[in-house]
Amino acid sequence: MAEVFIHGGKERPKSILKERFENSVFFRQKRSLVVSPLSIPEKQMPPFPKFVGKVIWPEKLEGFKFHLSGVGVDLEPKGTFKINEDTGDILVTRELDREKIASYQLQVEATDITGKRIEGPVHLDISVIDQNDNRPSFREGPYTGYILEGSPTGTSVMHVRAEDADDPLTANAALRYSIIQQTPDVPSPNLFYIDPEKGDIVTVVSPTLLDRETLPTYEYELLIEARDMAGTDVGLTGTATATIVIKDKNDHAPQFTKEEFQASVTEGVTGVIVNLTVEDKDDTTTGAWRTVYTIINGNVRQSFEIHTNPDSNEGMLTVVKPLDYEYSAFHTLLIKVENEDPLIPDVAYGPRSTATVQITVLDANEPPIFYPDPVTVTKQENIAIGSVISTMNATDPDHLQHQAIQYSVHHDPAHWLNINPKNGIINTTAMLDRESPFVKDNTYTASFLAIDSGTPPATGTGTLIITLEDVNDNPPSVHPDVAKVCEDSRDLNVVILSASDKDISPNTDPFRFELNKQTGTDKTWKISRLNNTHAQLSLLQNLKKANYNVPVVVSDSGKPPLSNSTEIKVQVCSCKKNKMDCSSASALHISVTLLIFFSIFSLFCL
Repeated sequence: MAEVFIHGGKERPKSILKERFENSVFFRQKRSLVVSPLSIPEKQMPPFPKFVGKVIWPEKLEGFKFHLSGVGVDLEPKGTFKINEDTGDILVTRELDREKIASYQLQVEATDITGKRIEGPVHLDISVIDQNDNRPSFREGPYTGYILEGSPTGTSVMHVRAEDADDPLTANAALRYSIIQQTPDVPSPNLFYIDPEKGDIVTVVSPTLLDRETLPTYEYELLIEARDMAGTDVGLTGTATATIVIKDKNDHAPQFTKEEFQASVTEGVTGVIVNLTVEDKDDTTTGAWRTVYTIINGNVRQSFEIHTNPDSNEGMLTVVKPLDYEYSAFHTLLIKVENEDPLIPDVAYGPRSTATVQITVLDANEPPIFYPDPVTVTKQENIAIGSVISTMNATDPDHLQHQAIQYSVHHDPAHWLNINPKNGIINTTAMLDRESPFVKDNTYTASFLAIDSGTPPATGTGTLIITLEDVNDNPPSVHPDVAKVCEDSRDLNVVILSASDKDISPNTDPFRFELNKQTGTDKTWKISRLNNTHAQLSLLQNLKKANYNVPVVVSDSGKPPLSNSTEIKVQVCSCKKNKMDCSSASALHISVTLLIFFSIFSLFCL
């Protein structure tokens, strides 16, 4: 029990005392409250309230009251402490929890019968005495740590840490760590050690025992205990699990399962021909297991490549350029295998990291080969039927089989050509026409087959490209061949004529335009050259409303030139208010030549 004493000084004169009493005020000179701090254990058992201390005022007069205030009295948590205002007894009303509030600072004061403060306030400090009521807790667990296989003894793996909510200045929060279980417990139940004060986990076995390839598992689980009270038996405990993963290092070189592998492949075929198998004891998920293959000898023509199968780690030997039986029936390759990751310094690749592959090439009936391919020739169009165009030559690469070759037409879109089945001579069966729709950019393309006598027979394909030279075999044409004009038009120009020719230079433009020979004195039409391909057809005078046929002759520039005569139908129409009426112009007005012809014929009949 703690007591609080109030000490007084010299007494005042009775008259003053009497005055004070009459005014309901108690007055003393040099009074003060001296308060001793209280210490109260947390987690006390009921019943409550419990007496914890006492405020004593030796000269306390009747009517004076004690008052207590502060956090825990009139401030939250309200009502934890209270004071008997007459006796000064201090009481605690409920269980205290140091981890929530470790101390209370209260104020004590004295008042007279009117409630007026006559002494204080004086501070009263209450400390909550810690009890070991909190277990250690691993807030960061569960833990995972990693260590390379073969690590030296004492290698640090990880650090664990527990916390205790009790008073850190007492043994209640003094923690000690220990490993209480290791799973599995082989090859030793004590592969690891934990520093009891720091929580550092290290290895305690020789590097040879930490061999990942001989351990029963790659992961060990430790049950870690933290005990307070400095690890004594009365301490509270908390546990956590720590998983330790033994990581692989490249301490095993890959080795072929055989010294020599066999493979066979048909000539002319590409693809995987054999899978090379290897063994490697390292972790299959790391570059210490994954392999890289290299052909170090025998791949003279770069016909082979080797790649790693990512699932099986096997080496897939592949033919990337077709092999030729006639060139070589056998191939020998020397192949080495390595890991993606380098080996550790004290491990090296041995003889079993190389292997030989013997490859047998199987003969196949290969198709004949045309040479040259394509064959290109230049010929004039319209050459005589039966003319020789060229000769297709094919040879059989299977020269050891001595097979015969026959030729045939494969694709001749215009059906112009024939080939001799024995000697490959090509001649024409129809006229070659440069203007044919089967000719593109002056060239005609056909293909032919060469078939050997093998079983089954093999077929090769060759191409013939004929460049056709132009011959002036197409007369020019004129368009348009119909025109209209108003009978009273001041503009006597009727139409601009255009000429075209299927041939090419020099057998085309410039064109020569002219009217067919006319007789008589009344010349009606006129044609004037505008440029190499166009001419203007005009009237020399207005004509009556009718249809007229005007013969126009156009000639190309070939040697000799070709000409074409075309009658241009000209309709002379009546035109009023911007409307052209050609309905009555259907009556035919023939050319002057035809008029003269009919006149002569009429006279003859008379």
